[in-house]
Order: sequence, then C-alpha cells, then structure tokens
Amino acid sequence: MSQHFLLSAQARTLSVRRVFEMTNQEAFHVFKELRWGGGDEVACPACGTVGKHYYQRTRKQWRCKDCSHTFSVTSGTIFAFHKLPLRVYLAAIAIYANAVKGISALQLSRDLGVQYKTAFVLAHKIRESLIEQRELDKLDGEIHMDGAYVNGHIRPKNKKEDRIDRRLAKHQKPNKRCVFVMRQKCTELANGRINENVGGKKTLTFVIKSENQADVINLADRFVSRGAIVCADEANAYDPLHARYDTRRVNHSIEYRADDGTTNNLAESYFARFRRMQYGQVHKFGNEYLANYANEAAYREDTRRWANGRIFNDIASKCAKTKTHRDWCGYWQGNRRLTERLAA
Repeated sequence: MSQHFLLSAQARTLSVRRVFEMTNQEAFHVFKELRWGGGDEVACPACGTVGKHYYQRTRKQWRCKDCSHTFSVTSGTIFAFHKLPLRVYLAAIAIYANAVKGISALQLSRDLGVQYKTAFVLAHKIRESLIEQRELDKLDGEIHMDGAYVNGHIRPKNKKEDRIDRRLAKHQKPNKRCVFVMRQKCTELANGRINENVGGKKTLTFVIKSENQADVINLADRFVSRGAIVCADEANAYDPLHARYDTRRVNHSIEYRADDGTTNNLAESYFARFRRMQYGQVHKFGNEYLANYANEAAYREDTRRWANGRIFNDIASKCAKTKTHRDWCGYWQGNRRLTERLAA
C-alpha cells in the first residue's frame, strides 16, 4: 500500500520553527520577494510606477521617484498599517497553512502570543485574501454540485410536549443559509489515469438563501461551461439542469452510488472538510463572513496534495496582492461588514 501524501517528506517543505527564527531583515526580504520579486525594482502603490525608487534603509521604506509617495513593503496590501514584526505575520501564514481543517482564532492567538482580537482579525485578513484572489474561470469536464445548510439549528425544548416540528418552514430560523459548492473533477481521473491529482481539482463555493432552482441555474450559467457533465443528488433544485447540461443524478434516499456509477462524492468530500472546520475549530459562522469560511474550506480541499511550503508561498502571495480592505481596518472599533456576501 502506498504511503499517504501527508505522511511523506514531500508534504513537509516548511518549518514553522524556521519562520519564527527569521530575523526582521529576512522576513522583510521574504515579503518583498513575494510582492515584487527578487529584483531591485518595486511598484509604488500610489501611482503604480515600477522602478528603482529611493530606498530609506533605516526605515525600510521607499520614496517614489515620480509622486514622492513614501511606502513600505506592506503598504496598500491587506497587512497595511501593521504593528507586529513581519515574521509574526509570516508565522501566522505558516500556521494557517498547516491547519488542514482550519484554525480557531483562540488557537492562533496562543501560538503567536497575541491577543484574541489580533488573531481574529489576522485570520480573517488571510481568508479575505483567499476569496479576493480566487479564480472564477468556468468549470469544465465533470462537475459535482451540492448544497448544505448552516446556522439553521433549533435547540429542542427540554419537555417533549413543548417541542416544535423543526422540519416545518414556519419554524425555520431566518438566518439559515445554504453553502452551495461546485467541484471540477481532475481530468486525469476522468480519463482513467490516476495520479497525485486524484479527486477534485477546482472548487467554487457560494452562499445562497436556499437550495433552489433559480440560484442553481444562475450559478451554473455563470460558472459552468456548456458541454460539461453535471452530477447532483435528487433535490429538485437541479431538475432544470437537464435542459442545459449532460446531467446525471443519484438518489441518496436509496443509494450513495447509482448503478451507472454516478455520485456527487467530490461535493460530499468538500462538505466533510467544511463540517470538520465548523464543529472542530470555528464552531460558529456569522452570515456576514460565511462566504469567506466556505471559500477557505474550498482552498484547503484544492491544495490538499500540495507541500506546506507551496501553500505558504501561495497564501502569502495572495495576501501581498490583496489591497487594504476597509472591513478589516478598525474592526474592533466598530468598522464591520454590515451585509452578507450572497451569490444571488
């Protein structure tokens, strides 16, 4: 029996200890290389001029030769106005990359030795970078779709005679939401050639109010190529897809796998990780940030066979490319997101 990837040496190319042992100068150069490459040319975040700007060595800042704007390696990014040493942010990304089922803000605060408030915002800045930088190209080949509900649990009363029928629509919680997932199957697996890319290749997640036909059709039209094979369960939300795609169904009330081999196991695999993140780490999803959590689980699914060093570089690069976000500046002073990130 072959060794699981996560047990192999190829999965361990980054040490958190090595990140903590970095000097401030080493951490500065890592950020600089991730953002602008290894050369001397950097880009001014104010005017966009790329060149060899005047470098103030003692302050580790540049002054733009065109607009005279002074900027640092994190200016204009999600980590702008940072107060902690740069190596702490790199360590946070490394710890985040190693947490394959997600990580709670309390655990991150203990690992970094910072307040819960600091760790909470820092983790959300990383999640914001992942969803801002995700690729939304159309899926092709074999696509597995499914939906799962969150924030809908109704705690039953102590006495049986006081309990309500929680299945009825009139008793549903108003903040109940559906996480809808579409996963593209690896081409190698679809063609019968199994290699390290087995399973799902690309995952897109969206938050909708319910698993309904209108939202499913809307999202499929936007993100699934015509000619793709769509695999779904027996829910009637997927019935209209038969008119647009080669749609195959499996009735989960009868079987897990149809006689012709149809499953939507790639979607189920995603929700297995998502639920473990929910129950084992985060515990509670606010609807305002539910899309960020759902996308985090999708990212972890898509990178499950990457070395942790590669995941670290990818996340850090996405953070460097993400602009300063108003939702995460002054969060604990009351500047918070007020609306949900609904797909439709």
